Amino acid sequence: MIDRQRGWRMTSAAAVGAVIIATIIGGPQLGSAEVRTYVGVEACMECHEEEYQSYISYSKKAHSYDSVDVMRKGLSEKEYLECLQCHATGYGQPGGFVSVAETPHLQNLGCESCHGPGSDHIDSGDPDDIIANLSVADCERCHNSERVANFKFKPLLFGGAH
Repeated sequence: MIDRQRGWRMTSAAAVGAVIIATIIGGPQLGSAEVRTYVGVEACMECHEEEYQSYISYSKKAHSYDSVDVMRKGLSEKEYLECLQCHATGYGQPGGFVSVAETPHLQNLGCESCHGPGSDHIDSGDPDDIIANLSVADCERCHNSERVANFKFKPLLFGGAH
């Protein structure tokens, strides 16, 4: 028991030391400009109105949370949370979806699900602050062989998701 306590104290001291060193050398800190967060599709609409209208009108992603909500009764909490990784914008990431009550603007898959967190891009307007040119690898975070088999997914990367 003494070894566990001593080990915990050493681990805690190391963690505190790491935070202090990161602060001194200027590492990224929560709330700093270096932490990109999710802003939601409405923020994208201001400059990308045509893409937004197409997304809202034709993309199943615009209503992705609905399919999870319909199935939720039959899911364990763990299964439900796994679904959110691909059916809500930024779930588990800084500034990403937390819950329908706390972050309703991120409950469905939005632009940032594929293009990455948009806070820097919104602030700067710089196209280099967002993932502009997507590849199949970007889609495979969610659209992988396991999910294709389970949900009969048909990829639409070149079919105009927006």
